[in-house]
Amino acid sequence: MVRIHRASSTFSSLRWLSSAKLGFAGFALALLLAGCAGGERDLYPTPADFQIHGIDVSKYQGDINWNEVRNSGIKFVWIKATEGGDYLDNKFAQNWALAKQAGIPHGAYHFMYWCRPAEEQAQWFIENVPKDPNSLPPVLDVEWNPMSRTCPRRVSSEVARAEMKIILDAMERAYGKKPVIYTSVDFYRDVLKGELTDYPMWVRCVKTYPAAIYGSRRWHFWQHSAHAHVPGIRGNVDENAFYGSPREWRAFLMTAENG
Repeated sequence: MVRIHRASSTFSSLRWLSSAKLGFAGFALALLLAGCAGGERDLYPTPADFQIHGIDVSKYQGDINWNEVRNSGIKFVWIKATEGGDYLDNKFAQNWALAKQAGIPHGAYHFMYWCRPAEEQAQWFIENVPKDPNSLPPVLDVEWNPMSRTCPRRVSSEVARAEMKIILDAMERAYGKKPVIYTSVDFYRDVLKGELTDYPMWVRCVKTYPAAIYGSRRWHFWQHSAHAHVPGIRGNVDENAFYGSPREWRAFLMTAENG
């Protein structure tokens, strides 16, 4: 099982951010809500304040030169594997093998589909994602998808959490690692606020620092851009920051690899 330390107590290298910027979080949020957040970027940390960055990819990035990605300084990648109970990203196997060959820490994510039983989704992911002891923990991507042509369904918060827990538990049993939850702000507010707090969080927040949107919720990964340009990838790619120092990143990798 992955043991990820709480950011507030162990990520000491970022404490200066807390004193210099995060102490003004409430004030900055008030400015943001008031529509006058001109100084917000000076109050919150920016992606550049973090040292460990990674990406997440799917078939939409096409063929990737993973050696160039590694040489650019990217430290990790999560690769889309599955969606629902019958969709497999057609670049998953290639991306998984080549990222591993390039020596980039890598993991897989599953996109939750609210019109398929959770048990079937968990089984589909497990059937298609290798049980590699050196990989990153699996990720469950949970969002509302009202524009979906096949499943715009929106379930209750209780049902959503119950369905999530089925998949999270199955992932943990299969891979021996505590899964990561990826989410967007609307889903977080509807379903996850104050819930499932024992799981590492990966939050989407491309316009401001996560504290302005997610409040005091601890997070471990921050998807801060959907339009990054990384050598080895044609077009845009999502970029993410890890909340911690290089030393803490190495510790995270050790716990992830050891399970």
